[in-house]
Order: sequence, then structure tokens, then C-alpha cells
Amino acid sequence: MPLQLFRATVCRVRDLTHDVRELDLCLVEPAKITFKPGQFLSFEVGQDEKQRTIIRPYSIVSPPSRPDVLTLLFNLVPGGPGSTYLFSLKEGDATQFKGPTGAFYLRDDLVRDHLLVATGTGIAPIRSMLLALFEREAAGSVTLYWGLRSRRDLYYQDELEAWARAYPKFSFITTLSRPENGWTGERGRVTRLVEERVASVNNLAVYLCGNSGMITDVTQIIQKKGLCPIYREKYYDDTGEPE
Repeated sequence: MPLQLFRATVCRVRDLTHDVRELDLCLVEPAKITFKPGQFLSFEVGQDEKQRTIIRPYSIVSPPSRPDVLTLLFNLVPGGPGSTYLFSLKEGDATQFKGPTGAFYLRDDLVRDHLLVATGTGIAPIRSMLLALFEREAAGSVTLYWGLRSRRDLYYQDELEAWARAYPKFSFITTLSRPENGWTGERGRVTRLVEERVASVNNLAVYLCGNSGMITDVTQIIQKKGLCPIYREKYYDDTGEPE
């Protein structure tokens, strides 16, 4: 079936880091949307040299329980048509998109433990999943491992800490691959956390979103530990190449 067209107005712009931004889109027509945590929207952002329409997907960061306002998360890629378009939007601007779609979404299996692993802005669909798990009162543990480059790339940390206090079954670790002096948190690639800290995959569901190398490595690590469902989404940069 063809995807539905939505019209919206930008109702908030929030810069999270030097190159990461959030947009809140207030729906106009239709006024509400139904989607699964982890799905994405598609924007037409221009034409290429052959006059073909350029389409870029962006995951919904907000939970399905807020059907009238959608939050998107994206990073600025110099020369990238998608991020150039989204970064040009200001409060009050009109925009439109199609969706929702995507096979990477939270399954209705709340009795399992959940391991969610992200790199960079791959946190976008993961955040929607986390909020849904909290709202649905998931019975098992919920663990997030998130890999970023350096301290200037950090965001959502206060939010994650607040969630860890509010939901005893939730824990998270953010690790930096290129930390500056003075960083006292975890160092190195997020794959090391999976290797060292996941003792068993019994009753586990795994969700991976980010660069292709992480997804390949973590999938292999998990499969060596045993069998469990693994759901994956490779993130591509704004040039259409894998991050």
C-alpha cells in the first residue's frame, strides 16, 4: 500500500550538540499518526543531477503515545541534502512527509529482557522503543549500550540518568571511542560492552541500530553466546552511504 502523506508545522527546534538537532513536528493533516516504536518517516529533499527525487528517511524519536507531535533526531552532514533541508527548517515552517514505515520496530514481547545497542544518531529509534517499554511496564530488564565519539558528542545523558532512577529495571552505559583527557566514563567501542557484560542470551531480545560495522560485530558476538532474536537497522549518512 502507498504510504500516507502527512503535513505538519515545525513547533520546536532544539540543538543537542554542535551537529545534532531535534525537531518537533506538530501534525496538521491528518492530525494524528499511528506507528510502531522504531519506525521512520520519509522526506523528499530535492533532486539529484539526473532530476530524480531524493528521499531521506528519519526515525521517529518520540513514542506512539504522542500521536499528534513527532520528534525527529538528525545530525548535520555537510552537503547532505536531507540534513541541509531539515536544518533549514525553523519554528512555524510547514513541511510534509510520508510514512510511517520500517521493519525495525519494537516487538510485543514484554516478558523478555531487552538489550538495545546504538551508535551515534542510531539512538533515535531506540529512544522511541525505550519510552514504549517504560510505558508498557516491560517485565524484564532493559539495558542500553550507546557508543559516541567524544564528550562534545554527548546528549540525552540527563534524560537517561533520570530514567535509570525512575525505572529500576533500566540501566545504560555510554562509551566514548575517542575520549578527551578527564573523561571518567567507559572508553572504547560499544561492542566491547556487549562482549564483556552480556553473560547470557536466555530470554533476551536484542535491538541494534547504527553503523554497519557495529551491527555485524555485535550480531556475531551475540550469536556466539547463544540463540535469541536480533533486530537490526543499519544507519546511512546523508550521502546514502553506511555510517
